Amino acid sequence: MEDHSLEEFRRRWQEELAQAQALRRRRRPEAAERRPRRPDNEMDDVPFFDIQLPYELAINIFQYLNRKELGRCAQVSKTWKVIAEDEVLWYRLCQQEGHLPESSISDYSCWKLIFQECRAKEHMLRTNWKNRKGAVSELEHVPDTVLCDVHSHDGVVVAGYTSGDVRVWDTRTWDYVAPFLETEYEEDEPGMQPYVSFVRINSSLAVAAYEDGFLNIWDLRTGRYPIHRFEHDARIQALALSREDVTVATASAFDVVMLYPNEEGYWQIAAEFEVQKLVDYLEIVPDTERYPVAIATAGDLVYLLKAGDSARTLHHVYGQPATCLDVSSTQVAFGVKSLGWVYEGNKILVYSLEAERCLSKLGNALGDFTCVNLRDSPPNLMVSGNMDRRVRLHDLRTDKIALSLSAHQLGVSAVQMDDWKIVSGGEEGLVSVWDYRMDRKLWEVHSRHPVRHLSFSSHSLITANVPYEKVVRNSDMDSFATHRRHRGLVRAYAFAVDRLAFQSPLPICRSSCDTVAGYNYDLALAFPYDDI
Repeated sequence: MEDHSLEEFRRRWQEELAQAQALRRRRRPEAAERRPRRPDNEMDDVPFFDIQLPYELAINIFQYLNRKELGRCAQVSKTWKVIAEDEVLWYRLCQQEGHLPESSISDYSCWKLIFQECRAKEHMLRTNWKNRKGAVSELEHVPDTVLCDVHSHDGVVVAGYTSGDVRVWDTRTWDYVAPFLETEYEEDEPGMQPYVSFVRINSSLAVAAYEDGFLNIWDLRTGRYPIHRFEHDARIQALALSREDVTVATASAFDVVMLYPNEEGYWQIAAEFEVQKLVDYLEIVPDTERYPVAIATAGDLVYLLKAGDSARTLHHVYGQPATCLDVSSTQVAFGVKSLGWVYEGNKILVYSLEAERCLSKLGNALGDFTCVNLRDSPPNLMVSGNMDRRVRLHDLRTDKIALSLSAHQLGVSAVQMDDWKIVSGGEEGLVSVWDYRMDRKLWEVHSRHPVRHLSFSSHSLITANVPYEKVVRNSDMDSFATHRRHRGLVRAYAFAVDRLAFQSPLPICRSSCDTVAGYNYDLALAFPYDDI
């Protein structure tokens, strides 16, 4: 009896299914007449198991797949292959992975091929980074001077010297004939120009602060002469330049000044603050909408400076000075030195700029934290350097140290990271590259002076070794080789070039015969290499 009932149920189910399929076939021509006619090379419906979906709906479903899943779907059928290779999907993947972010979908005809080429280039650059394969160049130095400060942005380098000269290089074009940025000092007073204290650069401006309290601002798009000159009564102790816009902040004595051009292009003081102690570090918060915002550390005080408002104390613990500083659009991180009877260890504090409260207390080191990089680090990660010779990778989600590397003998002076590597510089002049996923050092390069600046992208690395002593000895001027050891060094690495870095020729060897007179190398090199 039970078998008879089961057979009856199967027969009725098959009849109902056949009726539903017949009804669907009768309705399909009517729906096709109402639907707008599509081009001959496109499909109306896409089979999804036992149903049919419109093409646009199928694209909306496929947009949640990654590149591997799209590749698997392309092997299901010819129809799914057409959908999986749609230009919209691969254009969106390129944008999500950061390839050609400023391009539109109409710029290329095959975005899947473009995506594959970008991935291949990314793999080649990563391999060159690991094997130190590329070209290295020493940027030409100003004769008879000592390097004072270096800064870079997107491959453009600015350097200031004891002679008061400021030079700019564009390493992206391999044109190392750097122009001088002119100042407004009298030409009939040679050697009287003050030292350059700080230099900063972004995509449109170059800024230099001098020992006598003067500040020069150049527009890189208009010319070599300064567009604005500002004077402080005392020496400038800290200088900051926004990466995104044209906001400049300076600290002199007990005053912090923010400069910004008005709608007509005339520079003016956007905000001025008075602090209780001398400023040690100064940074401008990125991505502020209307009013510029800066963070300043002055001894054991950390200030939040908003234009249109008075200076507010973000952090203050008596006798615990800040030792380093970095900011992102939402957070600020600074090192704190623990002193006094109750020793808690040196830490890095992470504050929320919106809530103005402490989010994390990281590390418990015996040495002072000398550098921290929050802005360039991947989400929820931060890297720091310490005088105890270690580079630390912090996990902001758990407030724990994810990795600790014994890096430099005399302490860490500069550090930066991305999604797979850490580049660190030390007081002994060593630049080290680490693969922190494998906990392994890839390579290192050494120079005489401490590393005061390093900045890298996927295809380049800029390092600067700035000497402690800024005095040029008269005996050093007579010997180029001796002066070269004491003047400082700026290096540019290009990893997109298929050449081992230690096999890269000097800049003089890449120049034409017409430019030999401009060099004075103590080398047994009569003629440069011929251009090919």
